[in-house]
Amino acid sequence: MKKVILAITCLSTILAVSTVFSRDDDIPQKTTSDYIKPSKTELKQILTPLQYSVTQSDDTETPFDNEFWNEKRDGIYVDIVSGEALFSSTHKYKSGTGWPSFYQPLEASNVKEKTDYILIFPRTEVRSTNADSHLGHIFKDGPEPTGLRYCINSASLKFVPKDELKKEGYEKYASLFNK
Repeated sequence: MKKVILAITCLSTILAVSTVFSRDDDIPQKTTSDYIKPSKTELKQILTPLQYSVTQSDDTETPFDNEFWNEKRDGIYVDIVSGEALFSSTHKYKSGTGWPSFYQPLEASNVKEKTDYILIFPRTEVRSTNADSHLGHIFKDGPEPTGLRYCINSASLKFVPKDELKKEGYEKYASLFNK
């Protein structure tokens, strides 16, 4: 019995030590698998009124009068609620619509599509997977290679410049901007 207890103690110690030494505390890691969405009350405290109305009430911000429609810096766009990586400046293009437009998502698994009938005819809405934030809509009038236009509300996004990817926990996307 003493040998079993000694073996368990040794294994526990080895596991604890290896866990401590394998962590990289300087680099925050973004994981969304364990994401728990804040309550509506918490979201109202965290988000601006516009961010809340767009992401939680499916509203649309004003074209040409939003933060990222004309953003030209290299970086990625993440969900303002969950931090899910959604789009990259490498896939952004000037659509002339007044909203940030992308021809594909950065991580297809972080966006989901839903049909809405708000304007009578069906449209394809884009939402973030984990936070279920309303992002915008997809249209079939985009450039090659996809022919799609992800027309996204700036209020649903946080921009992470390429120089801050590591600090913000998105280091795995840095290679997109190595030229």
